Amino acid sequence: MIGFKVEKEGDGRARTGVLSIGNMQVETPVFMPVGTYAAVKAVSPEELREIGARIILSNAYHLFLRPGEKIIKKLGGIHRFTGWDGAYLTDSGGFQIFSLSPLRSISRDGVDFQSHIDGARKFLSPEDVIRIEADIGADIIMPLDVCSASDASRHEAEEAAHITCEWAVRSMGAWERTGGRGALFGIVQGNLFKDLRSLCAEKIVNLGFPGYAVGGLSVGENRETMYEILGFTTSLLPEEKPRYLMGVGAPEDILEAVLRGIDMFDSVLPTRNARNATVFVPGGRLLLRNAEHREDERPIQEDCGCYTCSHFTRAYLRHLFKTREILAYRLATLHNLTYLIRFTGGIREAIRKGTLLDFRNEFRRGMI
Repeated sequence: MIGFKVEKEGDGRARTGVLSIGNMQVETPVFMPVGTYAAVKAVSPEELREIGARIILSNAYHLFLRPGEKIIKKLGGIHRFTGWDGAYLTDSGGFQIFSLSPLRSISRDGVDFQSHIDGARKFLSPEDVIRIEADIGADIIMPLDVCSASDASRHEAEEAAHITCEWAVRSMGAWERTGGRGALFGIVQGNLFKDLRSLCAEKIVNLGFPGYAVGGLSVGENRETMYEILGFTTSLLPEEKPRYLMGVGAPEDILEAVLRGIDMFDSVLPTRNARNATVFVPGGRLLLRNAEHREDERPIQEDCGCYTCSHFTRAYLRHLFKTREILAYRLATLHNLTYLIRFTGGIREAIRKGTLLDFRNEFRRGMI
């Protein structure tokens, strides 16, 4: 089980807190690097520790397919298997299954799908997913849910929300039968329909999960709509429990979500962008492949201090990307993860000082 304590409330619904996970403590708001296959791409566990990561996300769906949860369990669980001594959160893979649209079918029993690896037919029920995550040994686990596209009809969104709620009940029962291994979070769906969000939130909250997640956002809707639905949904969740916005990690979105009461974030954005030579800097993004950096002696960010910015120029990084050297992906990833982890730390500090709106103004002016 986990504990959560709100420490300081700030502007809007922003707050700082502490997640207690066993003997680990994680300050919130927190950004969780994504290691889909139990490895954050291009960086080592030691490097993650050095840049301040305390919790990372992995994906139960992908680990179920390869190497299989039985192997991970046999080898001592995900922490021993990977050498990561921080906390692990595992996503059920509901979004990944959703993205396999032509290869899967959803019923109230579960999800029948075709493996993207070898084409084999697979079936996962909500109970299967909880057992898999318990066997993996994650600290926080997510139940199987149904995510609908932003342009889904009301009927499709309603069906997805109802199935998500039914599966939440079954997942809670399965989780209790494991002895409560890993802290199970409930997921609120409902697409862009406030009444469906309200209905789903009521049912999920009544089940008494240790924490709650907002799912089904940043799947094609515009930012204004996302923020509106997010703020509405967050207002329906218990203040004394951690709140997690799934799959959102752009700096501007993290900041706006914190102002709406979110504590936890994850996204592949910093690692994916890094592999495409795009790095975060105050004021936006920098494309390192651009010809303007051919002779640029500056680091990515003058005041960053990460390993990449302390040792290498933009010119050298451009050279690495143009020649497709593996080092390019490592160095850009280290910078992007460092930026987001420090950015989230800056948000925490601003909340504690009561200056979060000033922080937002500075961010919008390209100073952070």
